[in-house]
Amino acid sequence: MGIFDRFKSNKAAHGKTRNMSDAAEKQVNEKTGNKHESQVDSAQQKLHERLGMDEDRPEKP
Repeated sequence: MGIFDRFKSNKAAHGKTRNMSDAAEKQVNEKTGNKHESQVDSAQQKLHERLGMDEDRPEKP
């Protein structure tokens, strides 16, 4: 079992990771003057999907 598999099963870490991800998104948007807001949002969604934190999809068994 790899580190990402262990993270995916650790639901307690998801909240902290989501908060850090949101803070990073906010900082990038502030630094760029929201010029790349859609790209930053897309990247954040892909990160959440890869880490198993995708809210819109049901959990895989």
